[in-house]
Amino acid sequence: MSEISNETSEAFEASVRQEDVLIEALPYIQQFHGKTMVIKLGGHAMVDACVMEATIKDIVLLHMLGIRVVVVHGGGPEITDKMKALGKEPKFVAGLRITDSDTLEVAQMVLVGKISTKIVSLISKQGAKGVGISGNDANLIIAERMNSRIVEIAGKKEEVDLGYVGDIVQINPGVLDVLLDSDIIPVVSPLAIDTCGNDLNINADTAAGSIAVAMGAFKLISMTDVDGIMNKERTKVYQRVSAAEARSMFDDGTIREGMIPKVKAVLDAISMGVQHGHIINGNRHHNLLLELFTANGVGTMIVEDRGDNGGNYDGMHPSYRSVRSV
Repeated sequence: MSEISNETSEAFEASVRQEDVLIEALPYIQQFHGKTMVIKLGGHAMVDACVMEATIKDIVLLHMLGIRVVVVHGGGPEITDKMKALGKEPKFVAGLRITDSDTLEVAQMVLVGKISTKIVSLISKQGAKGVGISGNDANLIIAERMNSRIVEIAGKKEEVDLGYVGDIVQINPGVLDVLLDSDIIPVVSPLAIDTCGNDLNINADTAAGSIAVAMGAFKLISMTDVDGIMNKERTKVYQRVSAAEARSMFDDGTIREGMIPKVKAVLDAISMGVQHGHIINGNRHHNLLLELFTANGVGTMIVEDRGDNGGNYDGMHPSYRSVRSV
């Protein structure tokens, strides 16, 4: 009898590891089948074609496994780039974008005409069906123009009108249910309409959270450029936190800057019935699958009750996990 070569042995071990991954995923696949998940796409994944395609492949896999997936996408950097290409200088005050009529027109062009179309094309490429809609379509997102904000500029507090930016007042998810029931993945652009028919730009994180609540989603997943909620030193990431623990991190400065609206959107959704929120790094291929279908995950999961294991993440809560080297 011939001996088994080292190459054959290594191939067998690799095959066994792959089988272990599939077996580990089985209970999660069973638990998530038929559930609704809202996935917010943002960060570098929106501008890196390779990362975007890998992410859409994961989303289509979730769809094929019987998960009702709704995609909500951002597009802030692309809007800024397009404005500059058109010779229009973006306006920001204290980090907040001023959306005048020209900016709103560019936002509509980029969000609906470019990003949404690209995502739908990638979904089709992977063998599924997608339909791009904005909050204007079928009155999906009704908003009202945001009041002026008080911001600090050069040490002084000033009132700033952000322009055509909306606060969400109502979500009408019927059109999303129709699409999902027709085996179609909805791709939502974060635009809204007010009761007078005026267009408004809205925050994509807020839109995703509000849609998740209206649809009674099981999970809200925010894909961004960081590994999750990190400690103050930015050396470790929380694997799991309760909503109360996450809220306390605003006060002590652990959650700051760009993470604030993302975590706030998740916390608001959880407080209104969404069972689990996740914040993960969308720049690494297949992080979405690893977060959902493995015991340890790769990002941060936020739950209302510390006793809820959310389908994964057993053990002490909260638990630290070292951040992978980049």
